[in-house]
Amino acid sequence: MPIYAVKTTASQERTVADMIMNREEPAIHAALAPDSLTSYVMVESDDHAIIERVLDEIPHARSIVPGQSSITEVEHFLSPKPDVEGIAEGDIVELIAGPFKGEKAQVQRIDEGKDQVTVELYEATVPIPVTVRGDQIRVLDSEER
Repeated sequence: MPIYAVKTTASQERTVADMIMNREEPAIHAALAPDSLTSYVMVESDDHAIIERVLDEIPHARSIVPGQSSITEVEHFLSPKPDVEGIAEGDIVELIAGPFKGEKAQVQRIDEGKDQVTVELYEATVPIPVTVRGDQIRVLDSEER
């Protein structure tokens, strides 16, 4: 079954995907708005003419990208990437959420199973290990780079 890419307004991908699926068009089987793909929605359909007709009624949907894709080209969007992937022990990170938001820290331990990272805050007078979720940190400096 072919998959078509639909160009959308930035930050409106999920809205457009929801509106496409709410049309309950039998020829449209699925709509995917991955976080890692900005300004595009992937739509699985029998024919691109049906998508064009539906897009005329949906705000924030711009156009269909010429051509079509197969499931093998988009399957990497279907499995979630762990938040701790790309983080190594010794990396310098910034906490972007929680009570220590804005603090810099060094990664001490990574628990990939729980998607958590144990860090040690730089500016704390007593070094206390703090365990945070992987999506609450941003890597500033990595030893691998």
